[in-house]
Amino acid sequence: MNGRATIYEVARMSGFSTATVSRVMHDGTGFSAATRDAVLESAARLGWVPNHSALSLARRRAGIVGLLFPDFGQDGPGSESALYVDHVIRGAERAATLAGHAILIAATRGKEGLALARSVVGKVDGMVVMAGSLTAKNLADIAARVPVVMMATHTAPHRLDFVGADNRGGTGAIASHLVTTHGFEDIAFVAGLRRSPDSRERFVGYRTALLAAGLEPPEAPEAHGDFTESGGAHAVEALLDARRTPPRAIVFGNDEMAIGGMSVLRRLKLRIPHDVAVTGFDDIATSRHVRPTLTTVRQPMRDIGETAVSTLLTRLGDRDGPRLTTVLPTELVVRTSCGCSKGGAEE
Repeated sequence: MNGRATIYEVARMSGFSTATVSRVMHDGTGFSAATRDAVLESAARLGWVPNHSALSLARRRAGIVGLLFPDFGQDGPGSESALYVDHVIRGAERAATLAGHAILIAATRGKEGLALARSVVGKVDGMVVMAGSLTAKNLADIAARVPVVMMATHTAPHRLDFVGADNRGGTGAIASHLVTTHGFEDIAFVAGLRRSPDSRERFVGYRTALLAAGLEPPEAPEAHGDFTESGGAHAVEALLDARRTPPRAIVFGNDEMAIGGMSVLRRLKLRIPHDVAVTGFDDIATSRHVRPTLTTVRQPMRDIGETAVSTLLTRLGDRDGPRLTTVLPTELVVRTSCGCSKGGAEE
C-alpha cells in the first residue's frame, strides 16, 4: 500500500469529488456503475484504501454486534434447549459475517446477567437478545443505550424490534392433524419451562386448534419439562402417574422432550403410535432417526438468528424508523410416530 496516497489524489485522478470517492469505497449509493469503476481504478493505481478504523470512529461504530442468550449450562435446566440455541447462534454468526461484522456472544445467568450485558454493551453497536436472557427492567436499561432486537418472542417489551417463529401455527397444525386425520380426542400437552415465551405460544396454538375442532382444551399443560430429553422423560412419568389410563396422543413442546418421553413409553411397554401417538417441535436431526420417526414441526432455527442480526443492522441504519417485526413460518412434518404409515413430508 502507498502510505502517501490520499482520498484527495483519488478524487483528482478519477475526476470526482471526495464525497463520491468515499461513497464508492464504502459501498454507498448515489453513483453509476461507470463512476464506481473509475474511482476503483484510480484507487488501485494509487494503491489507496480507506481507513476503516477511522470510518468506524467517525460513525461511532465498532463493527461488532452482540448476542445474548440464557445460559443452559450446568446449574440446572435452562430456558431453551442447547441444540436450539446452537442453531440460532450459527444463523446469527452467518448474517454478521456476511455483513462484515464481528459478533460477541454471551450467556446470561441469574443476577449476573445484567452485569454481563452491560459489559457487552460497551463493545458493540447493538444487540440481539433471546427471550429469557434478561428481565424486562434490565432489558429496558440495555435498550436505552444501544438498539436491541428480540428473538423468540412475539411480546417484545418497550416496542423493540423482534424476530420469532410461528409457534402457534405449528402446534395448531399438529393438533389439527391428530384430531382430523387420526380422530384422537384424548390428547395431552407437555410444555417446556413456564417462563418460556415459545412454550406459552405453542400451548396457545394447541388450545386454539382443539377449540376449532369442537374439543374442550385444558386450561394449562398437563405436564412441564425443560426442553431436554431428561425433562421430557420426567414429564411423561408425572403425566402417567396422574392418570388412570395413558392419553391417546402426547404433543410435546419440542423434539428433545418427545424423544425422552418416547423412551419412558417404551420402557412401560406402551407401543408408539399404537397405544400412544407422539409429536414434537423443531425437527432436529435426531427426529428423523428415532424409531418410529418423529412427526414434528420444522421451525427455521438458523433463520431466526440470521434474520435478527439483519434486522439489527437495518435498525442501525435507521434509528427512528418504524418497529420491525418478523414472524417466520413453520411447517408440519408428518412421519410415523403419530400413526401415519408413511411420512407426508421430506424425512
